[in-house]
Amino acid sequence: MAAEHQIALMPHCGYLSETSRMIEIYRALAQRGASVRMVTHGGTYETLLRAAGIDYDIVGPHMSPARSAQVVANATGLGDPRQGIYPDDELETYVRAEGAYWREHGVRTVVTGYTLTTMLSTRLAGAALVTEHACCWVPAAFERSLVPAPTWRATRRLPGWAGRIIANRMLPRTRLYCGGFNRVAARLGVEGVPSLGALVLGDLALVPEVPEVFGVPAAELEAWRPRGRRLRPSTRLRYSGPLFAHLDVPLPGHVADFLDRPGPIVYVAVTSTSPRFVRRVVQALRPLGVRLLVAGTVHDLGDLADERTCIGGVLPSHLVMPRVDLAVTAGGQGSVQTAMACGTPLLGLPLHAEQDLNVALVQARGAACAVSPHLAGTPRLTRAAARMLAEPSYRAAAGRIREVYAGVDGPGNAAAAVMQLTARSAV
Repeated sequence: MAAEHQIALMPHCGYLSETSRMIEIYRALAQRGASVRMVTHGGTYETLLRAAGIDYDIVGPHMSPARSAQVVANATGLGDPRQGIYPDDELETYVRAEGAYWREHGVRTVVTGYTLTTMLSTRLAGAALVTEHACCWVPAAFERSLVPAPTWRATRRLPGWAGRIIANRMLPRTRLYCGGFNRVAARLGVEGVPSLGALVLGDLALVPEVPEVFGVPAAELEAWRPRGRRLRPSTRLRYSGPLFAHLDVPLPGHVADFLDRPGPIVYVAVTSTSPRFVRRVVQALRPLGVRLLVAGTVHDLGDLADERTCIGGVLPSHLVMPRVDLAVTAGGQGSVQTAMACGTPLLGLPLHAEQDLNVALVQARGAACAVSPHLAGTPRLTRAAARMLAEPSYRAAAGRIREVYAGVDGPGNAAAAVMQLTARSAV
């Protein structure tokens, strides 16, 4: 048995932000001399791994971009909560393939984003699991009722107090999306997943934020321990600090030229959603008379281009954000933190509970504003963007968060935590 790769990183390459975060952690581990390997099922953004010059292995059936997009569409907060994201047979195939890979390569610690098959494969192989994709959607937030009332269509007419009870007490305790994982776990004779809250937490869940934004002191977060039967008893929490992309992607010439022109610019980077949703956002922003830069990623949005609207593909947001006046995103952790690290105000259109919380945390500090996604194509979005462009307090608040982020090495902290867990597992 080869033991040269004791740490394996396994991004879900259907997500741009997650793939890029794994690249950041990989680099930090490599710089510290860790024995690390990149692994994936494949997917839409697998090309980013190659662009970064990172060798990687495909484990299990190679997932096409089309299949990868289907898995994303079935994921928590987007797909039907009665299903398990993967069909049972596909889930079992991946779990068995991963488990065999962990054993073959002597992997002691697996770090994942949203490759939820690792919830079972690490148990199958006796490896530890580290997660970072839950971001701040962790029990320390639920217990303090930090998660805002959901913005989803089915709940938006509820009183605010009722929505907060759903978001903080009921939703994490449900078994939504867990059925398939537990059926496969029973077949394989491994520990199952007791709740939706547990489905996104590893043995160590990295919280990629700072106490000044999350609002929970570091000592309290690390002292937290699971209570009751709805969480795996091994789960622990730890701050890493900000984790966001520094993509090895050049800024296209036409985008650079667009950014160089005078006048306010709004950056639309709603990447993990449908072309139709992006189009609604663009149409609502056009009455502002500002210039719009749209990160089209894999969507065909070329017909939206005009004198005031520039369409890019996969863009290096860390180079774009400092040059725009407002960022409009779905509120994923990566885009929120990139905006804050650049001192750029953010208008969020959160699509699920984790994004609700990401936006709410920086909104509470005056740097962001949330608009329900069902209002994305309406004057409500137009008015919110106009207010944020006109009011300098939003940029000032984002600047204060930028100053805090500047003193924190998120990838380095994440790497240190992973290496410490791996060393403990070797004893």
